[in-house]
Amino acid sequence: MSENGKREPDKDVERDLWLGFDLGGTKMMACVCDADFRILGRKRKATKGHEGSEAGVDRVKQVIERALDEAEVGAERLAGIGIGIPGPVDTEAGVVLETPNLGWKDLPLREILEEEFGCPTVVLNDVDAGVYGEYRMGAARDARCVIGLFPGTGIGGGCVYHGEILTGDRISCFEIGHMRVQPDGPLCGCGQHGCLETVASRLAISSAAARAAYQGNAPHLKEATGTDLSEIRSGALAESIREGDVIVEQIVREAAEKLGTAAGWLVNLVGPDVILLGGGLVEALPGIYADEVQRAAEAQAMPSFRGTFRVCVANLGDFAAIKGAAAWCQKVVAEDVEPVVRRLA
Repeated sequence: MSENGKREPDKDVERDLWLGFDLGGTKMMACVCDADFRILGRKRKATKGHEGSEAGVDRVKQVIERALDEAEVGAERLAGIGIGIPGPVDTEAGVVLETPNLGWKDLPLREILEEEFGCPTVVLNDVDAGVYGEYRMGAARDARCVIGLFPGTGIGGGCVYHGEILTGDRISCFEIGHMRVQPDGPLCGCGQHGCLETVASRLAISSAAARAAYQGNAPHLKEATGTDLSEIRSGALAESIREGDVIVEQIVREAAEKLGTAAGWLVNLVGPDVILLGGGLVEALPGIYADEVQRAAEAQAMPSFRGTFRVCVANLGDFAAIKGAAAWCQKVVAEDVEPVVRRLA
């Protein structure tokens, strides 16, 4: 045991496992993976963001410990931890800059987890992690350039270009949800008017659907959920469309078209060969999203770029960000062995 009461790692044990962690606004999940990212143990828990960052970090540690317990291994087997965060991060320092839905700010998460578990840790944006996971082992496997669009409460974006996650000098980027698509549009949480997520996120769709239900134009949705926004989630929207609420389908298609238009602008900028759609809303309505985004992106792209990309739906589900974070950590550790070792010494 060390002086602080923590169990000293066994230096003779091979560090051959990777831990991926996905921190969401409502839930968090950790998975222990082998070198091929097969899951050996996992644990899921509610996030409870209202409790603050200190309590939140304690929950992160607990979930990691429980995942290790399920895998029946100790932390000394971990070669690294990758954790995806819903918000911008300082990728160099491993600092969570802010998490709008959790209230975390300027949190040195890498330092905390490295001290606790004694292994290299990388902190990255959760959508970046999800796109990288799909690039390494999912629907966008081995693409030259993949752009990821993940509509949810907001709209997250990410890009993997020639095997690297596209970031700024020190900060995660590709905040496509805050592209201003309607200057006189609704007020966004970022302070601007008419950001993409104010007109094309699940929250925007649910708000329009609730209004339609209130006005009597979506009878199946009104009967199933009423007009409570918290109840009008992805599954409820999909069921409403299946049951014949034509206006709800129209609302979803219009939002997907706006997403596709933004995707077309990005095609003109970086020339991706894959546009990847993910998140619960896309999983619930894959056909509508794939069709509308492909059509709108082709229409918006310059003629020379038409036919050069495909739209596909993510297929790793809840494990995209987890496996992507673990795989990115593996890559970072492999390419940066000496600095990582010095940092942990």
